[in-house]
Amino acid sequence: MAIDTSRAFVPVSIAVMTVSDSRTLDTDKSGDALVERLTAAGHKLAARTIVTDDIDRIADQLRAWVADPDVDVVISTGGTGVTGRDVTPEAFAHVWEKEIAGFGELFRQLSYDKIGTSTIQSRCTAGVAGGTYLFALPGSPGACRDGWDMILSTQLDIRFRPCNFVELMPRLTER
Repeated sequence: MAIDTSRAFVPVSIAVMTVSDSRTLDTDKSGDALVERLTAAGHKLAARTIVTDDIDRIADQLRAWVADPDVDVVISTGGTGVTGRDVTPEAFAHVWEKEIAGFGELFRQLSYDKIGTSTIQSRCTAGVAGGTYLFALPGSPGACRDGWDMILSTQLDIRFRPCNFVELMPRLTER
């Protein structure tokens, strides 16, 4: 598992959605962490928004970005817990065509080394819809950093071997 420096980096366009009833762009440290990391890696920030913890609003925003040809990937932060207002995984399930079940499993496995059994409270998830990758991370800045640093930074880099999500992008809409 390594970066193949003989291949050219391919930037992808990433939209960031924070799911919160209380955050603003000025107080959104989790969204900031994602934007800082994805732009530092050479990717393009396609869009950024904050959506309240409402299943229909989250799903509507996801659908809008899936329909936008300038968005390759959506990363959300927040709403993945187990409280009554945490509905991000349910909204994602309304939108995706295919779930990427291993994403949540891998995140929790890696997170266990940092926060122990508390990782069980995260329902982070991922899927694909209309050729767009959808990733839902927990709402803490640390979880966003971990999700990016330990999974997404390599899977969204076409140079990563043995395989990555970017090289599959042209084939996501095959039937």
